[in-house]
Amino acid sequence: MGTSKTGLEVKKLLWPTDFSSSAQKALPYVTSLTMQYGAEIHVLYVIEDIAHHVSWYGEFDKAHIDKIMQWANKSAKRRLDQICDKYLEGCPLYIKHIAVGDPALEILKLIDKEKVDLVVMASQGERGHFRFGSVTEKVLKESPVPVTTIPVNREKISGS
Repeated sequence: MGTSKTGLEVKKLLWPTDFSSSAQKALPYVTSLTMQYGAEIHVLYVIEDIAHHVSWYGEFDKAHIDKIMQWANKSAKRRLDQICDKYLEGCPLYIKHIAVGDPALEILKLIDKEKVDLVVMASQGERGHFRFGSVTEKVLKESPVPVTTIPVNREKISGS
């Protein structure tokens, strides 16, 4: 595993994605850092846990919620496979993770569980309307490891 001139050692790198074009802006940095350090990439997608939301169009039964969550999980696996095959194939090792819950909390849990050395993420995700997203802000404030944020120019992404 690589160590830079500054003594920084990166064995495990985390790239959280929401499959948005914003998150994709971090990919060149993820691949470059991975190649530089020979680090493994942990790619994380978090499915929003709809079971904990107050019903907005009446009650859903557990079987219906389970079906929706199974579909979301299957779709997430397919999208992660596509991203990893298309963009990360030259990287030494990548590990795909899918979690259910609050994105910031799940990112922080994975940092701890996998002993991640560095997080690389976009400054805002799919729903971001400000220069800095709430998930990114929470991760920056609570992360025990360095977090590199990649600026996203919202106007260029949305085409406005």
